Amino acid sequence: MATMAKPTTRVLAVLDLLQSHGRMSGPELARRVGVDVRTLRRYIVALEDLGIPLTTERGRAGAYMLVAGFKLPPMMFTNDEAVALSVGLVAARGLGLAEASPAVESVQAKLARVMPDKLKRHANAIADTVKVDLLPASGTPGSNAALIALAGAAQAQRRVRMHYESAAGVRTEREFDPYGLAWRAGAWYALGMCHLRHGLRSFRLDRVGEVSLLEPSFRRPLGFDALGQLLQSIGAIAHAHPIEVLLHTDLQTARRVFSLAFGVLEPVEGGVLLRSSADDLDWFARQLAGLAFDFEIRRPAKLRVELARCAARLQRLAATAAG
Repeated sequence: MATMAKPTTRVLAVLDLLQSHGRMSGPELARRVGVDVRTLRRYIVALEDLGIPLTTERGRAGAYMLVAGFKLPPMMFTNDEAVALSVGLVAARGLGLAEASPAVESVQAKLARVMPDKLKRHANAIADTVKVDLLPASGTPGSNAALIALAGAAQAQRRVRMHYESAAGVRTEREFDPYGLAWRAGAWYALGMCHLRHGLRSFRLDRVGEVSLLEPSFRRPLGFDALGQLLQSIGAIAHAHPIEVLLHTDLQTARRVFSLAFGVLEPVEGGVLLRSSADDLDWFARQLAGLAFDFEIRRPAKLRVELARCAARLQRLAATAAG
């Protein structure tokens, strides 16, 4: 008889056997699951910790059965699963989902009905005390219809037709291959191939109107990272001042310091070249001033001036603190 690989699988197998057979002896249960009697006792304790009421008959052989009238709830959770669900529900309130608060309240109430008291206390404690620091939603869709439709199309790799309104209020209808979705800076985005613009584009879901599934299919690029692509596209947005800074460090260190949204990083002779842009050079200079490695500003010259001002300000503050 092939034994099952994971203890969790064996614990659930014990429960399945007790449900289907009613009363079973310890040796028989152990044989059917593929463990010794001592290990079986640990599995029985694990089931009791999950809130499963069991009756144990003492004796040389011993036997186990479910308490008469007990019906297994449709869902069961371990401690770790309950924690994951509870923290996820806390985070869901800040993820810009339509009708998020009533939906979360409803899910919590449903989970409370099927959780044993011990897990219910854990879930309630997390709901009451844990806070997740997310940026406030800057654009919450009127419903979750676009999110559901685009996520389903992305999974099935099917093209859609969708209506979209730009930030300037221009309305268009376009065919779109959704590769994936991402949440960033208070808004949901769908990323993929836009057949109107013939290129990879990102679309904010709160500006997406009707979405309909089309017959043509597509193949998502292997290893496509929706969030990484979104950050890279944000970093490539042109601002008033194009910037190039040679960072005297390696690419791995530079990536830890600068996110994809900050700009494009390219390994070159002598370090890593950061290509970016900014409307506020004073802000950019302050970011550079905090670096733990040397760097060289290639352009613009105004950024060098702002950095010098920043350095002078820091020197004055240091002198004041020392005095």
